[in-house]
Amino acid sequence: MRMKVKAAAWMWSAAVLFLLAARPARAEFPNPPLALPESGPTRTAVFAGGCFWGMEGVFEKLKGVKDVVSGYSGGSRDTAHYDIVSTGSTGHAESVQITYDPLQISYGTLLKVFFSVAHDPTELNFQGPDHGTQYRSVIFYSGEDQRRVAEAYIRALDRARVFRKPIVTQLTPLQAFYAAEDYHQDFMKKNPGYPYIVVWDLPKVAKLEQEYPNLVVN
Repeated sequence: MRMKVKAAAWMWSAAVLFLLAARPARAEFPNPPLALPESGPTRTAVFAGGCFWGMEGVFEKLKGVKDVVSGYSGGSRDTAHYDIVSTGSTGHAESVQITYDPLQISYGTLLKVFFSVAHDPTELNFQGPDHGTQYRSVIFYSGEDQRRVAEAYIRALDRARVFRKPIVTQLTPLQAFYAAEDYHQDFMKKNPGYPYIVVWDLPKVAKLEQEYPNLVVN
């Protein structure tokens, strides 16, 4: 998938077009209309939206996020392996499990970053150069509160026509999350010069830092 990219110049042009297409039509991105009742020292959220390298890299930058793990959700334990998930036949999506402090950052804020920065929620079963159901946009919710908040936000964003196309993000109850192989963890941190990261993921981090500087860890 990522090894097939041949020309850095072409990739950069494609990435710019992708980000422009994904850019919301309105300058100010709205907040979720509902809030999740927050309690406890930490909570978790599981999102999927394309390659987990970029998703992990974006959410690791947020204040109040304690840990982000790349992994797989939507399929069975037996098929939660990169080589098998990459076939697109397992039901899994490349996902991230975010552990956060609800006193520092809310579930709603995580959703806002998910929709506005981390990926394009209008792309069905692909993100940028990566195609297949393993790259679909999904919120794997834990409990009815997460589902209710996420569902209301999707409805609000669609009604406001924030994006040029309808949101295709799925809402799926979380059955399990399986951590990916060690070499996938903290991939952006460990490989900041990797061509895929430079072209497709670092622009997302730059957008996060530009649009939400108050949310970013210095």
